[in-house]
Amino acid sequence: MDASITIGSEGKRRWLYPSLRKGRFYKWRSIISYVYLVFFFAGPFLRINGQPLLLLNVLERHFVIAGQVFWPQDIFLFVLATLVFIVCVALFTLAFGRVFCGWICPQTIFMEMVFRKIEIWIEGDANKRKQLDAAPWDREKILKKGSKHLLFILVSFLIANTFLAYVIGSEALVKIVTESVSLHWVGFLSIWVFTAVFYFVYSQVRELVCTVICPYGRLQGVLLDNDTIVVAYNKTRGEPRGKLDRNAGPSAPPLGDCVDCNLCVAVCPTGIDIRNGTQLECVNCTACIDACDYVMDKIHKPRNLIGYYSENMIANNQKPVFTLRMMGYSAVIAVMMSVLCYFIFSRTDLDMTVMRSAGMLYQEQPGGYISNIYNAEIINKFNVPTTITIKAEDPAIKIKYIQAPDKIAKGGSTKVVFFLMVKAAAIHTPKTDIKLQVIANNKIIQTVSASFLGPVNN
Repeated sequence: MDASITIGSEGKRRWLYPSLRKGRFYKWRSIISYVYLVFFFAGPFLRINGQPLLLLNVLERHFVIAGQVFWPQDIFLFVLATLVFIVCVALFTLAFGRVFCGWICPQTIFMEMVFRKIEIWIEGDANKRKQLDAAPWDREKILKKGSKHLLFILVSFLIANTFLAYVIGSEALVKIVTESVSLHWVGFLSIWVFTAVFYFVYSQVRELVCTVICPYGRLQGVLLDNDTIVVAYNKTRGEPRGKLDRNAGPSAPPLGDCVDCNLCVAVCPTGIDIRNGTQLECVNCTACIDACDYVMDKIHKPRNLIGYYSENMIANNQKPVFTLRMMGYSAVIAVMMSVLCYFIFSRTDLDMTVMRSAGMLYQEQPGGYISNIYNAEIINKFNVPTTITIKAEDPAIKIKYIQAPDKIAKGGSTKVVFFLMVKAAAIHTPKTDIKLQVIANNKIIQTVSASFLGPVNN
């Protein structure tokens, strides 16, 4: 089919009225959706070691993931994590098509498991919704449409508040809600802008997000191959399709298992006919599988006329295979994940970089000491202002500050200039590595090495 599913013959928007058929996949999608919704709405208020479960404060460049605080200095971690995510998307698309869209994508979860259920609860099944839209604006239509859109606005408002809490933090959101609007007019306006956006998306745009706006569907043409497992119609078993006729004689032409009931089309949230082959509009939501299984059960035929298949599984009766491309992507993901985990678990809450002043030789100090001058930058990755001290691992080495470290603001940094003073008698090589400890809250946070130059004591 070359024409757009959502555009009618007159060039106007073709409104879709997908039916609801519950089955084994719908049950599992519902469980995943409920778990997702619980974590989505509870996420900003959950705490790990006093930190939010997830905070993406792009305004202050302050990010918290699973209780770990990240600042702009950790941007390389986000770059690496983004690359891992992109490769994972490529691998899962190569292996399973748009499985993310149908099972995990927030657009699908909110549309099908929240807003669609509200619509069905108030307006009824697909036929009743279609009749209601075509009916004149009488008292019943005004009441039903008004109730539906009021609930849509309330749910959108709740989503907007939660979304904003992920950006500015739950504490800031509570202040916006409980304090005067004049004190937080930007936040108050943001809530209603987000509310309007979410309401417009879920009440008007709907499946166009998946079929027109989202670029992910276009990736399928590049990433999918004949071994990709997607929601597909087994044409070898189903064709030629035709209505079931139990009185047909032995001379009647043989038919496939598809009875051409079109129920798979009726339940599709993007309005496609899965029997036409893999299409970019298909989000792998499995609604057509549940609908077809229902019909197969009724006519006592095996299930999975529509199921998870690859082209080779259908055409060649081949089992699923783990291809070389999948192996390559998996290897890349494993390496990148290992590197990412190493950097995450090795990072410290304070980061100090020490460099000996360029062009400066050692100096002789009273008392038989030799000194070198150093410049250091200390970055505070704690979520609170922190006072730090620097000391040498060897207690015999003294530190004399030219510019002492001040209290460092959260996510801030400070410059430190100091002398390291070592007894001349303790210097046995022209270049000595000295261990320096960064201490905060009576705890050694980081140990760094500094190169010390001095005369050799024979």
